[in-house]
Amino acid sequence: MSRYDLAGRTVVITGSTGGLGSALADALHHRGAHLALLGRDETALAAQVDMLGGPRTAWAAHADVTDLVSVRSAIDRAADHFGRIDIVVANAGVNIVAPTATLDADAFEHVIDVNLTGVWRTFKAALPHVERQRGYLLTISSMAAFVHSPLQGPYTASKAGVWAMSNSIRLEVRHLGVDVGTCHPTFLKTPMMDTIHADPAGRRLWSGNERGLWRMCTVSKAVRSIVSGIERRAQTITPHRLHTPAVAAPGVFRPFIDRFAFTTRTITEASAAAPPNGGPALTTSTASCDPEY
Repeated sequence: MSRYDLAGRTVVITGSTGGLGSALADALHHRGAHLALLGRDETALAAQVDMLGGPRTAWAAHADVTDLVSVRSAIDRAADHFGRIDIVVANAGVNIVAPTATLDADAFEHVIDVNLTGVWRTFKAALPHVERQRGYLLTISSMAAFVHSPLQGPYTASKAGVWAMSNSIRLEVRHLGVDVGTCHPTFLKTPMMDTIHADPAGRRLWSGNERGLWRMCTVSKAVRSIVSGIERRAQTITPHRLHTPAVAAPGVFRPFIDRFAFTTRTITEASAAAPPNGGPALTTSTASCDPEY
C-alpha cells in the first residue's frame, strides 16, 4: 500500500494538550499536516496553537467528548476553518485505579463515558467529513484492551470496548473508502502515569513500571509508531514489539470473518434496512479522574 502523505491534510486530535496528544501534534506538524486541536483547557490549547505556527497550520476549540453537541460543533468548525478533515485521532482518555468494592459508581461511569462513548461521539461527529476525503479514523486504545489488570475494571472495559467498536465501525465504512485503526500503547511517561505512580495502589500494582512486561515505553517511540501507522492507514498499531503477540492473537480469525461472513453487500443492505436510531432497544432476560492523555 502506498504511503498516505500527511502534508496538507487536516488531522483532528482530541485531548491534544496532554502528554501523548501534544507530542503527536508536534510530530504531525513536522509532517506538514494541519491540526485541529480539541480539549477542555482553553489556555493550554491557545499556547499549543502558538507553538505550532498559528491559525494557518493549527486551530483549536474547546470540546468535551462526553457531549456530542460540543464535539460536533468543534469538528464542524474545524472543517470550516481548514476546508476539510482527513484524519481523526480520538485520544482523550482518563484512568482510575481502585477495586470494585470501593470504586464509586459515578467514577466508573465517567471512565466509560470518556474512554468508550467519547470515542463513539468523536467518530460519529467526524464521519461525514472524513467520508468526503476517504480518510482515516484512529483511536488510542491501550494494551489494557488485551491485558486486563485488577483494580482497573472501567479502564480495561473501556479500552477493550474501543477496540471491538472500532473493528465494527471499520466494516461499516470500508465501502466508503474510510479506514479505521486502533493504537495499543503500553505505559507511557505522561501526566496520567505520574498520577498513577503517585498512587500507592498503582505503584504497587506495576512495580513503578521499571522492568519486565510493565516497563515504560517512551512517548517519542509511541509517537513514531503512531505516525507510521497513520501513514499506512493501519488497522492495528503496537508501539512496543514485546506486546505484538498479545495484540495479534485475538484477531487471527477476524480477517476471514470480515471478508466472508460480512460482505460489503450484506453490510450496506443491513445499514439501509436499519430503522432510525436502531429501533427499540433489545433486552434479554435471565434467571438469575485524571487528565487527558
